[in-house]
Amino acid sequence: MTDIKKGLAGVVVDVTAISKVNPETNSLLYRGYPVQDLAAHRSVEEVALLLWTGELPDDDELARFVAFERAHRALDENVRRAIDLLPVDCHPMDVGRTAVSVMGANHPKAEDSSPEAELEKAQALFAAFPAVLAYDQRRRRGQDLVEPREDLDYAENVLWMTFGEEQPPEVVDAFRVSMVLYAEHSFNASTFTARVITSTLSDLHSAVTGAIGALKGPLHGGANEAVMHTFNEIGIRADESREDAAARAKAWMEDALAQKKKVMGFGHRVYKNGDSRVPTMKAALDRMIEHYNRPEMLGLYDGLEEAMAEAKGIKPNLDYPAGPTYHLMGFDTEMFTPLFIAARIMGWTAHIMEQRASNSLIRPLSEYVGPEQRELPAE
Repeated sequence: MTDIKKGLAGVVVDVTAISKVNPETNSLLYRGYPVQDLAAHRSVEEVALLLWTGELPDDDELARFVAFERAHRALDENVRRAIDLLPVDCHPMDVGRTAVSVMGANHPKAEDSSPEAELEKAQALFAAFPAVLAYDQRRRRGQDLVEPREDLDYAENVLWMTFGEEQPPEVVDAFRVSMVLYAEHSFNASTFTARVITSTLSDLHSAVTGAIGALKGPLHGGANEAVMHTFNEIGIRADESREDAAARAKAWMEDALAQKKKVMGFGHRVYKNGDSRVPTMKAALDRMIEHYNRPEMLGLYDGLEEAMAEAKGIKPNLDYPAGPTYHLMGFDTEMFTPLFIAARIMGWTAHIMEQRASNSLIRPLSEYVGPEQRELPAE
């Protein structure tokens, strides 16, 4: 029998210049730059241009893109009407998927696949999608739409549209860090989905819509939500000490592992020595815990992490600190994966453009294991 690589594990299907995990330093690199350095020193807008163009922008390039992004933030009325047709109890990922499809249907350059049009569509989608997730959270709460503000940067504006008030610098910076860390991660399931769709010469919005469908699956994009469900199952007690919360979390984890439950937020298919993005995101979470004075959240985090390390030697992935960080900011748990979309649009669209620039239809083979050729039974 043919050597089958289930899940394409270990199969190298193409080349990319966008990102890689450097095994020597266990660092995720965006176009050669360690992501922790980008998260420490660069804006979301700069990282987006880096992923799309291959280089960090100069001042003029950044200023032109910032002006474009701020002019394309508003929620299109056609998109808003489509969102309003969806039930408020559907998953927000369904809303994001539908909204991107509508954006594509309404884009004047939807079928133009020239490099210039693709970059313009990528930038417009990056600018417009935050209004989708912000409006969706607000409508579920019975709140009105908040219009974007052109005087705010990307991170500030996402928080403004979601909560209707400016956020403290600590909160804005933690959100910025999360967007940078989530922006790209090579040939993961959703990115590969986007590249497969692009390889058929379909359009950019179709590829992103397909990627959202892949990201919705809990084995790929839902872990940050699952982390908060775990915290809620253990019980978040705002008046509890860190030590007491940690003890309860450790007991919960020990029981869960004894029952062989799958606990999301730990382990990673690529990283064998720990997810290199975690220390940066954990530092952002620590700042949020201090800002909001929520030591019990740190206790739950540490207790689960310690119990998993002692029992299995498995380390957290990015979703583990990201989930509690978004919770403290005020995002509803179901909005965590749409936030992932907002960030990963940068990486997806970079890969779509890279695939189109040197395209080959992605069409793998399969090993047939069904019945051999046979005759229809006589009537």
